[in-house]
Amino acid sequence: MTTLPARVTLVDVGPRDGLQNEKAQVGTADKARLVALLQDAGLKEIEVTSFVSPKWVPQMADNAAVMAAIERRPGVRHSVLVPNMKGLEGALPTRPDEVVVFAAASEAFSQKNINCSIAESIERFAPVVAAAHEAGLKVRGALSCAVGCPYQGEVSADEVERVVKLMKDIGVDHLGVADTIGVGTPRQVQAAMARALKHYPLVEVSGHFHDTYGQALTNIYACLEMGIHTFDASVAGLGGCPYAKGATGNVATEDVVFLLNGLGIDTGIDLDKLVDAGAFISGVLGRPPVSRVGRAILAKRNG
Repeated sequence: MTTLPARVTLVDVGPRDGLQNEKAQVGTADKARLVALLQDAGLKEIEVTSFVSPKWVPQMADNAAVMAAIERRPGVRHSVLVPNMKGLEGALPTRPDEVVVFAAASEAFSQKNINCSIAESIERFAPVVAAAHEAGLKVRGALSCAVGCPYQGEVSADEVERVVKLMKDIGVDHLGVADTIGVGTPRQVQAAMARALKHYPLVEVSGHFHDTYGQALTNIYACLEMGIHTFDASVAGLGGCPYAKGATGNVATEDVVFLLNGLGIDTGIDLDKLVDAGAFISGVLGRPPVSRVGRAILAKRNG
């Protein structure tokens, strides 16, 4: 039996990555309430919002207002995504604890998604990383399409390692390896993670999995076998996959916590309170939670 980590840190990306990919607009007060409920449940890492152009992402237009509205609790890290220097300049006055930058492992995805090559995207982020460090902030890097791309298909471990090295070179502190379209299976995921671990210590590598093909929990287990102990997840499974019509997006935090509880791995998260948070935001969106665990627990409660 492989020795699994005794403790896992979950980063809830629902308020940012989740709501950013939901069609419905959610009000500032409801976003702040969601962050409060996640903190009540014991989450210590929450990705709150994104400082992107409201023209392209209207769901995040109230970014500064959300950051002003959230309750800052001791020991909780609130992060924000910044796509460029302008985004960082907008974010800094709101006092985030960490900023997130992103690049793709797929050249085709980079061109289609942000209209530039991977090399150009890294070049744009170099001054952002430097300025964030100057402001005393940690920088987390998200590496999207690390095992598959909607435009080019399979993404090789060599392609992943190339971008891992580029992100390391500009000073990115932590690397999150993301299966953006949810096509990865355990061996592919382990191969991508192995390349990240060649350049980053275990404590600074995390996984971000989508459940499009129902593989997210399996892939998380495959990472646990490697000792990886930090994962992104999204409360209530918020955020559909924009590249696969009708598909589920981010793995639900409730489902990951249920898995980890069953493995005897500590997360510091109260599953019942987490289900409450998922039920709240799903109610705001006018639909049931995507989380299977959330739905099962709610059904059990309602007898």
